[in-house]
Amino acid sequence: MNQTIEMQTYIAVIEAGSITSAAKRLGITKSVVSQRIQQLEQRLATALIHRGRMMLITEAGQQFYEQSIKILAELNHLEESIRSGTDSLRGNFRLAVPQAFNIQYLAAYLAEFMQMYPELKLDVESTDAFVNLNNGNYDAAIRLGELPDSNLISQSIAPNTHYLCASPDYLKKYGIPTHPKELFRHQGLLYLAREAHGMWQLSINGEKEFFRISSYLRSDSGHQLLEAAKKGLGIAILPGFLVSEAICQQQLSVILPEFSPVGGNISVVYRMSNRASPKIQALVNFLSEKISYPPSWDIAIQNQQQSRSIEGS
Repeated sequence: MNQTIEMQTYIAVIEAGSITSAAKRLGITKSVVSQRIQQLEQRLATALIHRGRMMLITEAGQQFYEQSIKILAELNHLEESIRSGTDSLRGNFRLAVPQAFNIQYLAAYLAEFMQMYPELKLDVESTDAFVNLNNGNYDAAIRLGELPDSNLISQSIAPNTHYLCASPDYLKKYGIPTHPKELFRHQGLLYLAREAHGMWQLSINGEKEFFRISSYLRSDSGHQLLEAAKKGLGIAILPGFLVSEAICQQQLSVILPEFSPVGGNISVVYRMSNRASPKIQALVNFLSEKISYPPSWDIAIQNQQQSRSIEGS
């Protein structure tokens, strides 16, 4: 058995969390994966994983996993360095991307990225759900917001600033809240993945606190909330990339800016075993250049806010 194939199979098992999931990822049968792991353990004369209701990795297994990743990364780096300057990125590249950001910006960005690398075949899944990069056969994901601790690597592209906003008509009718404690009197347009129970997490003197707002509309679509806010149906928390145009056209007004929620970052996330991937690094570099820091949409909002402040003074 080729040692490289054994390493790749073992890494797939550890990162997928089971032999069954690893087999799906690798496109081979479960029995073949089991046979490879058994042969590897026999050759090493030690157990790498404990099989049971939950698969557990042994101390030797953890060491072999970490060293295998390094060895395969070095092999990939060697191959890429030999090909550099004479070959372009090629092959399949599977991405999971957030739906709203994809509609607004990423679709155009990724089309341009493919023009730069015509031998690269993108397979893009657009969803606001966090796909499991270990169980799904994805090379990378573009994610928005604060990321949970995990064994994944993330590279930040730009901040994902969020704004509390409502239409001028709504604020004229219901008044402008001056503190988050007043939000319970207002109609909330809630994003299901973040605010399903009508509680908003806002920043108070650098600390996160929860505040209740009356649930008037709940949706898993940022565009749905944006349109509802523009129609004067309530207050929403929306990311800058989605709400910038409406704010600059004065269809929406930013409220409580000093209490804005933490929006985290726009990040490219991938498995440790993919850390030497030239495809991923090319994407990170491309998006960093396209989006800039801070993003153009946040600059536009800041400029609009400053001009309104000057007009009101």
